[in-house]
Amino acid sequence: MENFFYNTFGDTMKVKLFDEEDEKDLENAMNEFLENLENEVLDIKYQVSSFSFGEEQIYCFSAMVIYLK
Repeated sequence: MENFFYNTFGDTMKVKLFDEEDEKDLENAMNEFLENLENEVLDIKYQVSSFSFGEEQIYCFSAMVIYLK
């Protein structure tokens, strides 16, 4: 049995996850997805994380789009 989440009107919600190493790449990927999305966006969550790997600083830019199916 599949798990579905419903809003207060009973519409099915879905999520799309994005994960990029550069903020411009994340912006481009999200804009492309949103341009082609025919459904209503309910929320967008955004997060940046970073860590050191030797002398190098690594960044991770991620976002989650919650939308109606």
